[in-house]
Amino acid sequence: MKTLIIIPAYNEEGSIVKTVDSLIEKMPAIDYIIINDGSSDGTEMLCKAHGYNVISLSINLGLTGGFQTGMKYAYSNNYDAALQFDADGQHRPDYVQPLIDAMGETNADIVIGSRFAKKDKHLFFRLIGSSLISAMIKITTGKWIQDPTSGMRLYNKKMIEIFATKHDIAPEPDTLAYFIRKGLKTVEVPVKMQERFAGKSYLSVSRSVSYMLRTCISILILQWFR
Repeated sequence: MKTLIIIPAYNEEGSIVKTVDSLIEKMPAIDYIIINDGSSDGTEMLCKAHGYNVISLSINLGLTGGFQTGMKYAYSNNYDAALQFDADGQHRPDYVQPLIDAMGETNADIVIGSRFAKKDKHLFFRLIGSSLISAMIKITTGKWIQDPTSGMRLYNKKMIEIFATKHDIAPEPDTLAYFIRKGLKTVEVPVKMQERFAGKSYLSVSRSVSYMLRTCISILILQWFR
């Protein structure tokens, strides 16, 4: 299965080298593309200095725009699958192959690297929010997704075309619910994630609450009008 690793990166100068080097060390034959999403720090310079495969955007488009750029690249180059992989080091290269294997074995359209597939969620704030989103997806689709907010997702060829050609599709839980309702097969594979190599998450408590509410509203109401 010809697979592309898409690494959206915005101001990740403290993490990008360690992230890409660890991926190459673990999977030297894997194809990857870094989408430098208009970074204002040294991310682009480091990518070029290390000879990484990179596409640099002139302005910051956000995660959706950066990811769609990667999917357009995957579509143009006829990849069978594409994996979203964080630039900050939280996603571990060890689990790339298990996700690819799961797609081949189950013929899934989407494979999620799930932090909770084989264990109960700890009751702290962000995971309570994740559980609420899981419940909303269950209500609207009949399927329970253990880790709907995981950013480590593998998409098959059909999904690559959708993301590359439709501009109203984002790699978010409400879109995941929409795809499940449309009959696309989604499976989860247990993974472990680690602390980011550098910097801090942009998700404060207030942003987390806002994100959770917007996502739940979209799953329950807005997605039905698509």
